[in-house]
Amino acid sequence: MLRALRNSWRLLRTALSFARHDALFPLETLGIAPALIAWARLFARRRDARRPGERLAAALQEMGPSFIKLGQALSTRADLLSAAVAADLSRLQDHLPAFPGAEARRIIEAELGRPVEALFSRFDDVPVAAASIAQVHFAVTTDGREVAVKVLRPGIEQAFERDLDLFYWIAELVERAQPRFRRLKPVESVRAFADVVRVEMDLRMEAAAAQELGENFADDPTYRAPEIDWDRTARRVMTLERVDGIPIGDRDAIVAAGHDPHEIMRKCAEAFFFQVFRDGFFHADMHGGNAFVDRQGCIVPVDFGIMGRVDEDTRGYLAELLVAFLRRDYRAVAEVQFRAGFVPPHQSIEVFAQACRSIGEPIFGKPSHEISIARLLAQLLRVTEQFEMAVQPQLLLLQKTMLMAEGMGTRLNPHVNIWELARPLIEEWMVSHFGPRATVRRTAEELMRGLRRLPRLIDSLHVMAEQERRKAELAAALPSPHARGWRPRFAEVVAVLALIAVAIVAWVS
Repeated sequence: MLRALRNSWRLLRTALSFARHDALFPLETLGIAPALIAWARLFARRRDARRPGERLAAALQEMGPSFIKLGQALSTRADLLSAAVAADLSRLQDHLPAFPGAEARRIIEAELGRPVEALFSRFDDVPVAAASIAQVHFAVTTDGREVAVKVLRPGIEQAFERDLDLFYWIAELVERAQPRFRRLKPVESVRAFADVVRVEMDLRMEAAAAQELGENFADDPTYRAPEIDWDRTARRVMTLERVDGIPIGDRDAIVAAGHDPHEIMRKCAEAFFFQVFRDGFFHADMHGGNAFVDRQGCIVPVDFGIMGRVDEDTRGYLAELLVAFLRRDYRAVAEVQFRAGFVPPHQSIEVFAQACRSIGEPIFGKPSHEISIARLLAQLLRVTEQFEMAVQPQLLLLQKTMLMAEGMGTRLNPHVNIWELARPLIEEWMVSHFGPRATVRRTAEELMRGLRRLPRLIDSLHVMAEQERRKAELAAALPSPHARGWRPRFAEVVAVLALIAVAIVAWVS
């Protein structure tokens, strides 16, 4: 009851803030607390000339850090909002006024247990960037290295927990009051959002992500991550190498420095492919200010708070989907969705393929440099209601990243499609991971894993056999109603399976 009262009051305040920007339409669509929303409508601005998405972005910006992050997450939900609103939210700026440098020093000293002067020979009190969760200061370590120091905002964890409780409460209301929205998995979506945000608020996790990404590209001269200073990193403070380079979104500066924008775009496409398909671990916040081009033309990403992971099955699904769309093979697109279980089996694969064609052809009828695979996937999500498709929250972060990659590629070279540059790598990966030999190898590996579990299975069978023996003793006095035929013993079955496994492994090798 207390939680309901607290969140009802906070929902009212949120609705009034949205009303001031004439941005109540998301709450009205959700159909929760209609009387409260109708009352807040009385305070809405009239004749606001801004687009709905711009009004919503302004309202979220006013509500503070949690709502800014929520708006950025909603920018991937063209299935929930219109494509135009989602596009406006994707431009929501994650900037807030800086907190004082003296407060940053206090946090650093509390986290690292040493005076700032013992850690840095110079520390700039004025931050170079201030976002919703943290801000960044430049500094020089006592051993002379130039570094960037990221410091969490004071009290940000408690503020996010309060807002997350409100988001969960609203999602639970929606699932109870609006069954038609259950397929969108509101509670699961909030949980995924909460997981991302909580990782962002532990800077040790961000440092670990940066190091993992760097190790994945350790042998790649075209892409690297900055080095982490673990001695000066803790939960609320992260220190890393200061990157000296040109923001990847500044095409003119890249050209002026003597770099080829097309070559930089190719490196971006390859790095994105390797992160998603080779490693299953990708930088999920790749806007133009979150990566730099150093003097050697190497791409150096920064800000590792939002990272994504995709398992091998999802990678295969994505590769098949991308290649099928690029080939304009809509039957294959439909088959991929059905095999993945994203479309219920009682739906018509022919009708779904037709729907995919209606989405793809208007896009693929354009010049190649105007084709947006990320927007195509977003439109594919918008047919979820018609075909009873369940939303896949694990793919939303990747879709957002693809949209950012396309935007970055367009700025570097507006006449080339970034996905065409990555297509040969995707097709080669498909052959090596899903060709006949790869399929047989995976089958053999699964069979060998099964055989390694046999000792535990045999122990279980011994217990079952003892139970059956006792039952047989009880029934021994009764005549058997049926003659018993020959059945292979368990040891014989195991021997045959082992021989098959050995033969397959030998053939694959």
